[in-house]
Amino acid sequence: MKILRTIFFVLAAVGFLIFAIYNWQPVELTLWQNLVLETKVPMLVLVAFAIGFVPLWAYHQSVKWGLNRRVRALENSLKHTALARHHEPQAGSAPVDTPVDKPVTKPMDTAAPLSPADAGSDGGAEA
Repeated sequence: MKILRTIFFVLAAVGFLIFAIYNWQPVELTLWQNLVLETKVPMLVLVAFAIGFVPLWAYHQSVKWGLNRRVRALENSLKHTALARHHEPQAGSAPVDTPVDKPVTKPMDTAAPLSPADAGSDGGAEA
């Protein structure tokens, strides 16, 4: 894309140079009753271009700057959210500081040796 932009600016500069060569004539502008400005036509064209271009370019740069700030803020919040989710413990897992060798027992994990749940379908009768 930069090559296209460079080609465009070079063509615009060559076009303006050709325009300036063929129109290098003095022009008198009456600004007020007693104030007269004498300038060449190409300078008048450059001033008119600058009056139209500079405010819109400045507005474009300010909008681009504001949008870049918003994008950076959203990226940072996304990064912080991802890091927070990465560091919080998962549900049902052991805490981070427990040793691997130590078995984690829950109160409901151990059952009584002869509980009715172990008896099976015959109601707890033994043969």
